[in-house]
Amino acid sequence: MRLICAIATLTATLCGATAFANEACPKPVYLTIDTGHMGVAPLIIDVLKRQHVKATFFLANERTQAVGDKPAGTTLDDQWALWWKALAADGHDFGSHTWDHLIWRADEPKGFLLQATAGPQTGQKLHLSPADYCAELAKPARRFELMTGRPMRALFRAPGGKTSPALLKAAKACGWQHVPWAAAGFLGDELSSDRYPNRVLLDRALRDVRSGDILLMHLGIWSRQDRWAPAVLEPLITGLKAKGLCFATLRDHPVYAQVGTAPR
Repeated sequence: MRLICAIATLTATLCGATAFANEACPKPVYLTIDTGHMGVAPLIIDVLKRQHVKATFFLANERTQAVGDKPAGTTLDDQWALWWKALAADGHDFGSHTWDHLIWRADEPKGFLLQATAGPQTGQKLHLSPADYCAELAKPARRFELMTGRPMRALFRAPGGKTSPALLKAAKACGWQHVPWAAAGFLGDELSSDRYPNRVLLDRALRDVRSGDILLMHLGIWSRQDRWAPAVLEPLITGLKAKGLCFATLRDHPVYAQVGTAPR
């Protein structure tokens, strides 16, 4: 369960506990959004536009529902290309989530054991070298640039938040910076709606989120019956604003602001 920062040895600053104050946004929180089934994606963007919020998106090529005139497919296929291009033009930030949504399972002598949760090898355990893993990180970046005409930054989030020191070291060696989230920033859209109804998740976030926190949500979760977004998203944003907080992308974060263009 992704309820805590991915690596216990990360500092509080990396987990988002230290705010990066500036005149435009003196008490920031950083909304990050991982790809998902996309069924609520247009509704989420409507909320962000209405509330004048920019977010940081982490992209994997995941299976999608049919949405409007878009047939079921994948998040980075041609049907979604113009949608991502519009988000990039609107000033959002972007990072990699691995191409096949690969979840780290174990370190191995020559690399890593990972499980694909998207793509043709879904469910399979894969043995990847550090170079193979770096290629998985780079593939969404190349696709993003092809779709949008803009480079992705060298940020990534490991699916499930699952990493190891060896995995982070390998990613750093090929130019990638990992982004976890704050414990209070786990917004709970992956949880069972029976045990964690929307009102409970909203109240918890409004109570616990603090300035500097990195928040985590998704563009749709297959397993959740009572959709978290956009039902919780807009009252969460307005509620945090009412507490004096503001929203920024990771381009303004004290750790991630200086991260450059993704390796190709």
